Amino acid sequence: MKRFLALIWLIGGWMIHAQAGEVSVAVAANFTAPMQKIALAFEQETGHKVLLSFGSTGSFYAQIKNGAPYEILLAADDETPLKLEKEGLSVAGSRFTYAIGQLVLWSKQTGLVDDQGDVLRTEKFQRLAIANPKSAPYGQAAVETMTKLGVLQALQPKLVQGESIGQTYQFVATENAQLGFVALSQVYLNGKISQGSAWLVPKQLHSPIQQDAVLLNNGKTNNAALALLNYIKADKAKAVIQAYGYQF
Repeated sequence: MKRFLALIWLIGGWMIHAQAGEVSVAVAANFTAPMQKIALAFEQETGHKVLLSFGSTGSFYAQIKNGAPYEILLAADDETPLKLEKEGLSVAGSRFTYAIGQLVLWSKQTGLVDDQGDVLRTEKFQRLAIANPKSAPYGQAAVETMTKLGVLQALQPKLVQGESIGQTYQFVATENAQLGFVALSQVYLNGKISQGSAWLVPKQLHSPIQQDAVLLNNGKTNNAALALLNYIKADKAKAVIQAYGYQF
């Protein structure tokens, strides 16, 4: 009987992996850590393989327009997926919001950033990192925030730009910039800021960072792509997303 059950288990496992496919996913840099966890769990449960590429939403849009073979886009905004749908480059009706991002002013130095962001009006730093506002929604949110605070013009000489929010985070993490506007998910662990000092930017200071996913035309007949999108909508993935400070 034990041998029979073992044989059934082996056959079942073989059938799952025999039917498994792979899916290529373009992921906004701010969503790197949660997507790595989600992809690993998805692979273990389904046998499908997930090929992840991380970068700025604007760069991915340009690549997709030029024929890049991505099958899913997890954007850092809602405008890019909508634009792709209007241009016929994605599957109509497949868009959904997978997370609402939060912007944070962060420094690796303890005590440098106060809980009101008043450090922006001081001379306590030489460089302030932001993501490229033309291609990265978190960078645009940072510019909107500084504009509403009335400090953008004064801070212009101190700004250093990363091509994505991932590169922006690296500027601050390596202390090439004393502080920067990054995604909360990059510095959030176990319900608190993992190190350094930070100011969670109030939502009224910038447009909502609504992050949408969309099925691209390359993935419309790929069962692995469809399965992954459904997985991201499910409770297990949502728990991971919330653990990194995102909202819905």
